[in-house]
Amino acid sequence: MGVEIIFKIAAIGILTAIIGQILKQTGKDEIGTLATLAGLILVLVMILNMLGDLFTTVKTIFNF
Repeated sequence: MGVEIIFKIAAIGILTAIIGQILKQTGKDEIGTLATLAGLILVLVMILNMLGDLFTTVKTIFNF
């Protein structure tokens, strides 16, 4: 799970950067910003899920 999540985050970052640049060059700056923001939110949700799993694991290890 360690390396594949890094690749997923990198792929989302690259795709949102490309989409954002294409939309900004075509004059649709607002939509480009929204696309970049959507990619950021997607990555944050992925990280929050991983943090939830981490806290669950720590809780079970220490029997809280």
